[in-house]
Amino acid sequence: MTNLSPMPVRETPSSDRFAATFSPWRRGLRRRWQAPLPHGERSAERSGGWVRGSADLGKWRVALATLLLALLFLILPPLTARAAMNIQQVTSPKGITAWLVEDYSVPIIAIRFAFDGGSTQDPEGKEGLANLMTGLFDEGAGDLDSEAFQAKLDEVGAEMSFDARRDGTYGSMRMLAEQRDGAFDLLGMAINHPRFDQAPIDRIRSQVLSGIIANERDPNTIAQTKWLRAIYGTHPYSRPDEGTRQSIATIMPADLAVFHKANFARGGLHVAVVGAIDAETLKQKLDAVFGDLPQSQALAPVADVDPKLGELVEVDYDLPQTSLQLAYPGVNREAPDFFAAALMNEILGGSAFTSRLYEEVREKRGLAYSVSSGLVDHRHANALVVTTATRSDRAAETLALVRKVIKEMAEQGPTEAELEATKKYMVGAYAISNLDSSSSIAATLLELQLDKLGIDYIQRRAALIDGVTLDQVKAVAKKLLSPEPSIMVVGPALGGKG
Repeated sequence: MTNLSPMPVRETPSSDRFAATFSPWRRGLRRRWQAPLPHGERSAERSGGWVRGSADLGKWRVALATLLLALLFLILPPLTARAAMNIQQVTSPKGITAWLVEDYSVPIIAIRFAFDGGSTQDPEGKEGLANLMTGLFDEGAGDLDSEAFQAKLDEVGAEMSFDARRDGTYGSMRMLAEQRDGAFDLLGMAINHPRFDQAPIDRIRSQVLSGIIANERDPNTIAQTKWLRAIYGTHPYSRPDEGTRQSIATIMPADLAVFHKANFARGGLHVAVVGAIDAETLKQKLDAVFGDLPQSQALAPVADVDPKLGELVEVDYDLPQTSLQLAYPGVNREAPDFFAAALMNEILGGSAFTSRLYEEVREKRGLAYSVSSGLVDHRHANALVVTTATRSDRAAETLALVRKVIKEMAEQGPTEAELEATKKYMVGAYAISNLDSSSSIAATLLELQLDKLGIDYIQRRAALIDGVTLDQVKAVAKKLLSPEPSIMVVGPALGGKG
């Protein structure tokens, strides 16, 4: 399904599904290793006649939510210790700060880190620079060329990944505790002394170019380009992360070196570490890896932007299936009504099998295999996005129904029973969604830092959810869902917005 945003709000398993659906489009680049991302929804197809005959699906939906909650708690006990884990804030002698969870249950260390900036920092005319750069960190560093560097990674058994997103450049490494010295040395070499040799640049550029050329024939990618321009105008969020044929052809080694120096600095660094390492040892490794970077970044300012509403983007293709996407106003992660919005979204379309949209679109009418909504959060823009796909001859009917369900939520809000069931689910599901492995814990701790939520957020989260009232959820539903949305249609033209 076509993307709106790379960074969904990570609060529930449903919003994790959007991590794949709305991740940056990085065609053609394959990393030596990349931490697993939750799978996105498959393109929806009309149900093969699976339609419930119950006269009271609202009660069924709450009952199913209760059943899912009960099943959730059957597998929750092993994760309760993780939810109550001890998060330490560690500061190295050179001032590098990291959040650390010591875990010696397996001899593994996982580190996740991010530098502020990302693809919004691509200079005009050199779009795709951040994306290309992140494909080169394991292609030679220091005195090791590409082949030698990758041989060393294999020798120490380390898995390293870099990724450029809209608002940051992300990196990760997972290593065996007994090989930590060699692994951290290689990570430090890659971060401080990337070679940017011409041969690897040409090879990775060719991979990216192949993806761009393929995308030029893909209806969803064409739609994505039009969609981002329609809702973001000339803002950097409207630009393709991977660049264009013309822009990536202009990127030279000197451009990569300048971009690296401007973005990779201690002042914009965030680090999370989980595994078999103590605080004192980590302090030494933080300085070894990051301590010699410049203190301050040299970033171009990026303005906040509200996605334009009321736009209609149609990409007319003779396809048997039509993809639909609707964008409504979003809510900032730090806003007082964020959890009210998160609960409302979960009831509307966040939950895979118990949401109102799923009930009406899939269960009652069999119009789509999946339909979902998600809160999408950039550093400079927010949105609530609804996505589905259906048979092209029923696209107008599906769009009208989706809008009807959203209108009812805006005008009436959820019921008390829906809210209470969703609260319990969101509280119980967090550990399973975000704390089920050392890598996922490190990723969660990194996101909490980026969102400025505080080191005690995991302990406070349940109370924040429990404190949301029905009136607050109704108010945020009215605020977010009442405006006229922007709509994208990929498939035969509808002849209107439905």
